[in-house]
Amino acid sequence: MSRAPEHLPDKRQVRAAFEAAASRYDAAAVLQQEVASRLLERLQYIRLQPQSVLDVGTGTGQCLEGLAKYYPQARQFALDLAPAMLRQARRKQSWWKRFTNQTVFIAGDAEQLPLKDNSVDMIFSSLTLQWCTDLSATFAEFYRVLRPGGLLMFASLGPDTLKELRQCWSEVDGYSHVNSFIDLHDVGDMLLHNGFAEPVMDMEMLTMTYRDARSIMAELKVIGAHNVTTGRARGLTGKGRLQKVIAAYEKFRKDDVLPVSYEIVYGHAWMTENKMMKDRVSVAFDTLAANRLTER
Repeated sequence: MSRAPEHLPDKRQVRAAFEAAASRYDAAAVLQQEVASRLLERLQYIRLQPQSVLDVGTGTGQCLEGLAKYYPQARQFALDLAPAMLRQARRKQSWWKRFTNQTVFIAGDAEQLPLKDNSVDMIFSSLTLQWCTDLSATFAEFYRVLRPGGLLMFASLGPDTLKELRQCWSEVDGYSHVNSFIDLHDVGDMLLHNGFAEPVMDMEMLTMTYRDARSIMAELKVIGAHNVTTGRARGLTGKGRLQKVIAAYEKFRKDDVLPVSYEIVYGHAWMTENKMMKDRVSVAFDTLAANRLTER
């Protein structure tokens, strides 16, 4: 199921948000670090020794060291929409890695990868796909750059993420104030539709706690994860509406803290060994169909 236009991320705002967040990101991104760690742990069950790994949405490079531990011989490609994030990631690299150029940093969009067809063995992505405007087209790009036998492994956010905050805003006005996310079953269908084999999807709910609602919204802004939907209200949010949201959030208070729910969606899928043959057959059928239409 696709998202309504007003709930789609505004890519310019996504980039601007993460550009602004880069210098303070690591200090506040507790959830992101936890999810990255859990996703990396799953690699121990994967039988693959890639020669090249593409980290999509590398951010400040939270996953690069972990990927290097699992695959020390692999060349890393670190891609992010926000150049400021990449600068933070580059600073964490050892002088030796900088000298050997083992990690290539690329400012680019996951929906339009600046890479050649069949150029990487693994695509790894932690909490980035939710910022894509067309996830199916993004998977098509992943399919394009993965080599036969390659692996896609990712973590994203599901629709119950920030459900408390979404409910509170819905009681105040009709604007989109909270980013929306795609159900894991729809994500799995998109993988199959775009040619991936044996997709495996699962999810878990993680809950973070805060002392008040203002702290919740302030932290979302610090890490660049505040509202960037196209249907968001323009201009400043009035103090009256904000106070109503803060008051509405109090009904969720338990043990003197406020919860924030995150639905973490995990997935991995393989590129078939016969990918090249499959692509050639697809092109042949498309060409045949086009010729028949021309003949008519």
